[in-house]
Amino acid sequence: MKKIETDRLLLRDFSKSDSQGLLEYLANPRVNCFLEDKVHTIEEAVLKVQNRKKDDSFVAVCLKDSDYLIGEIFYLKEDQDTYSIGWHFNAQYEGKGYASESVKAFLEYLFTQKDVRRVYAYVEEDNYKSQKLCEKLEMRKEGYFVEFISFTQYEDGTPKYENTLQYALLKKEWMKNISSNGL
Repeated sequence: MKKIETDRLLLRDFSKSDSQGLLEYLANPRVNCFLEDKVHTIEEAVLKVQNRKKDDSFVAVCLKDSDYLIGEIFYLKEDQDTYSIGWHFNAQYEGKGYASESVKAFLEYLFTQKDVRRVYAYVEEDNYKSQKLCEKLEMRKEGYFVEFISFTQYEDGTPKYENTLQYALLKKEWMKNISSNGL
């Protein structure tokens, strides 16, 4: 992926120097969907970074002034012109607008450089911050899936299923939002 710069951030491929930053947000996932990605040591983080370096579907989100990793955006090409996207950020950098700044820039890249027609995101019902981000980006709430997926189990070993929302955005909606309110 080519580098994407915003006022405060740099979106780029993962690099060897990202292990400590990755450890900081993968050591204590706040949302169940990231539990299987959990790491406990810097050595595990180094291995994750090595895997992400080889995988084009992960984008490192770094502070522009220090190149320090504060989160990631991930995506999956579903159809010829449809992508699923998601994100995971370090809680220490919350409340500064970094998530919206980076995801907005990434959406711009997908719609204008990759000519994507449709983007969607799955968000668990209790992940209010990601729901708020989708709404800030003027993504449309398209669906509500009851007991859609399981990332963890109850104490008795049975799966705990998550209710999940689906948000989506079309390129034509993005372009209209950009021209009308400078999203």
